[in-house]
Amino acid sequence: MRPTAQSFTLRLGQAVDFGRTVQLLEILKEMKDLGIKPDILTYNSAMELLARHAMEAEAWAVLDDMKAVGVAPDVETYKFLLRAVRRSPHQATWAVIDLMDQAGVARNEGVYALHIQRYLNDENFEMAFKLLVEMEGRGYTPTLNTAEAVITAAAQKKMPRLAWELAENFEATSVRRISPRVWAACLLASSELLYKDGVVHLWRKLTEELKILPDEGCCIEVLHTAGRHGLPELAMDVLRVLKSIGAELKDYHFAPIVEALCRSGDIKEALGLLTVMRQHKIEPDSGTAHPIFNAIRTGTDAVDKAWDAVEALHADGQTVDITAVNVIIQASVALGDLQRAFGTYQTCGQLGVKPTLDTFHYLLSGCISAKHRELGDRLVAEMKEAKIKPDAGTYERLIVLCLTGETYEDAFFYLEEMKAENLYPPLSVYEAIIRRCVMEKDSRYAVAVQELGEFGYSVSPALQKVISGEGEGSRPRRRP
Repeated sequence: MRPTAQSFTLRLGQAVDFGRTVQLLEILKEMKDLGIKPDILTYNSAMELLARHAMEAEAWAVLDDMKAVGVAPDVETYKFLLRAVRRSPHQATWAVIDLMDQAGVARNEGVYALHIQRYLNDENFEMAFKLLVEMEGRGYTPTLNTAEAVITAAAQKKMPRLAWELAENFEATSVRRISPRVWAACLLASSELLYKDGVVHLWRKLTEELKILPDEGCCIEVLHTAGRHGLPELAMDVLRVLKSIGAELKDYHFAPIVEALCRSGDIKEALGLLTVMRQHKIEPDSGTAHPIFNAIRTGTDAVDKAWDAVEALHADGQTVDITAVNVIIQASVALGDLQRAFGTYQTCGQLGVKPTLDTFHYLLSGCISAKHRELGDRLVAEMKEAKIKPDAGTYERLIVLCLTGETYEDAFFYLEEMKAENLYPPLSVYEAIIRRCVMEKDSRYAVAVQELGEFGYSVSPALQKVISGEGEGSRPRRRP
């Protein structure tokens, strides 16, 4: 019985299923030898396997053979040919598109999908997006995979608004739904660029509509957006999700919430959150409280309101955290109001909090600005009484404070004590000592320069000018 084209097509289909390229070519040769004319199904079966292995030359040869025997390629043929040329330069892809146009074969969603993916693979988002717009202009709706690929690429290219709009437009014109993974990519891109509208909408989309809990990394980025734009409700909802996914809460989770509260004007809640952190066994520090500092350093009225908030928390029976007191002291010092800062410090006992090293550092900085050596000495004594061990920052402040006075011998005492405690004197300490010694024509500046070098520091050009008598601070100070 003479074989038919259909029987050969069946054999070709088996060769395609098992990926047997050599067998496929042998079958095609056998058909030609028997004078059996392949039909469109036969050729497309062959093209499918060649496309799978990106066998471009063979695919073009099959296309030529189709034309030679009078079988018109259809859209599936050209789709397979597009896949076969995917590893060649883009000219090959456009050559296939031109052949389609010349043959009057309309490009459909599948053709556009392959063409768009080709550009996405080459990270040419602009051309992929141009083709997407073109196909929609011709009345075609992209496939789900195409839409998700373009949306994801837009998100990765830091174009969150475009990614969000593409996702919304696709779901508005299609019964298919974008996957949560792609929505999450849109949210992450929006949060990384602090895009408020996108973050607010997409957070609700994921957590409320899709019931998806973002991972910790995404939550942290959303927290930063909430902090920057003063969105405490969003920040607190992110905290809820973090607890739900079992994330171990850290200070960097709370810091954006403090910032969000401050930017929304709720200083009292921000101060109270410091206590909440402590209850979660997270120690707030100056970095956590920095948004509060920025909010209240604007003037004494803002500092007074912050102090009123602390007193209100205490009156409500809530525990006041020392970090809340410290930030008010820090802001008072920044405003040059040492009296207010010291008065706040003296209320620590009434509030049931104990001063920390930061407390004394802020106060000593205030003493330096005010050149108030006597108060600085009192603070040192109270530090010792409170059994708070000084660190390098403490000694640096004490040395600089001593250098502001008429006599500065104690600066050398504290320097030696600092080294005896195995603390590394910072470069700024030596620079301050050298400047004062040069100003006073004190030859000990040379010893300080020598020690500076022994600690691995180098003399800056500005300091060298001071030493040589050319820079600011090199002239002796006038005594009354």
